[in-house]
Amino acid sequence: MVTLEDVIKNEEVQAFINASQKQIDALGYTEHSYRHIGIVSKRTGEILEKLGYDEKTVELGKIAGYLHDIGNCVNRVDHAHSGAILANNILKEIGMPAKDRAEITMAIGNHDEETGTAVSAISAALILADKSDVHRDRVTNHNIATFDIHDRVNYAVTEADLKIDEKTRKAILNLKIDTEICPVLNYFQIFMDRTMMSKYAAKYLDIWFELVINGTKLL
Repeated sequence: MVTLEDVIKNEEVQAFINASQKQIDALGYTEHSYRHIGIVSKRTGEILEKLGYDEKTVELGKIAGYLHDIGNCVNRVDHAHSGAILANNILKEIGMPAKDRAEITMAIGNHDEETGTAVSAISAALILADKSDVHRDRVTNHNIATFDIHDRVNYAVTEADLKIDEKTRKAILNLKIDTEICPVLNYFQIFMDRTMMSKYAAKYLDIWFELVINGTKLL
């Protein structure tokens, strides 16, 4: 079985991740490199594991999380679709069976809120993991005077914790936002689509999505 470790060590994967971040830097977007994909990979696996999915599904989820943004090396536009194709080709060369590749391809191709939705357990877990990674560590612009709204919102988030409560069947995203940097309303201004996508993804997994900001339950 192809594992996450096999994918991490792959030279093509490393090249695409590095090229992706190079393009993201040129466009002035938040970080989408090793920090982000590492967190998303780990969270995707944890979500599936805590909800009782088998070891193979958990591993496929981790791989999907690690590869989900490699399409940024082609173009930011439609990066989910191009990334799915790139991932399929790489995993085929590594020796992953078509059935497993199809699961990962489907998840990557549906992780972007503009064109995707939860269509499988792995895709739903990937969406929750990806959309929950809002944090100041993702801001690559070090000049606060030139922050756009995305930089301000991400920089204002000092804590972001996604918890899966198996007993109550809830996915709870706890955020701590420094309101001296930006009001909570700004979060919803740019992340409403992602929030609703997360809510639907949770529903697909037969759990409830809750958003808590600064100790107040907002969803």
